[in-house]
Amino acid sequence: MEMHQVRYFLAVAQLLNFTRAAEDCNVTQPSLTRAIKQLEAELGGDLFRRERPAAQLTELGQRMHPLLKQCYDAAAGARSLASTFKSGEIGALRIALTHSIDLALLIPHLNEIRRQFNRLELRFLRGTSREVAEFLKKGEAELGIAAEIDEAWDRLDVWPLFTEGFELVVSNGHRLAGRSSIDLDDLRAEQLLGRTFCEHAGRISASLREHGIDVEHGHEVSSEHDLIELVEADIGVAMVPHTSPVPERLTRAAVTGLDARRTVNLYGVAGRQRTAVANAVMRMLRGADWRTIAG
Repeated sequence: MEMHQVRYFLAVAQLLNFTRAAEDCNVTQPSLTRAIKQLEAELGGDLFRRERPAAQLTELGQRMHPLLKQCYDAAAGARSLASTFKSGEIGALRIALTHSIDLALLIPHLNEIRRQFNRLELRFLRGTSREVAEFLKKGEAELGIAAEIDEAWDRLDVWPLFTEGFELVVSNGHRLAGRSSIDLDDLRAEQLLGRTFCEHAGRISASLREHGIDVEHGHEVSSEHDLIELVEADIGVAMVPHTSPVPERLTRAAVTGLDARRTVNLYGVAGRQRTAVANAVMRMLRGADWRTIAG
């Protein structure tokens, strides 16, 4: 079934006249009639009763009309959408982030991209570092942002964006609140909240364990929102990256002697064609001055 056959059928069904339908479609009447006969042969029956002065839809034609109209409208919509994408009127971006990356880091760049396209369609995917790698592999995401992806895939491009340290977060009423820095010894009496969704959770625990800090009897938390709620309730304290958002009701401070840092990377797939939006975002992120954000 060809779309021009469907278009001719819809024209005759509307005008009920083969001659006028041919004029409306800007084709000769023999060409239009031949195309409709081919469609009838494919569908297995007549679509019109060829009467004078007007053609009439057969029972088959009446039943096929809404289906063929829906088919034609969908194809026309697809062509229109493809045209707007090609012309740059619509931009699309599919980006995957690990749970430990704050989306606020991208907002200034997304606002800049929005000014370059009449319409911007965004799709954000969240997951573990392994899931972000899978999103990239399967083509579900064009770009990925993660502190670390443990994936030895030779097509994975990596561009470091910035490196940042980890800080202790406590409630404003906590005994350690208000200090600009905290010693590791101050953590011995504290119950820690483990950010199991963070790629560096294991390294943080190992580093604290080396300094004699009890991490075996801490709480495990699988989301940033839950972590903030628990810290605010003074149920525990937590180590978070410098760029993690912390509300005013909490206090953060550097931990003296703790060697804990992470590098946030931008990931892409080598050799795979990217959309105009993805290319623009990639250039922005790689060219940005992250020093004021990463500290």
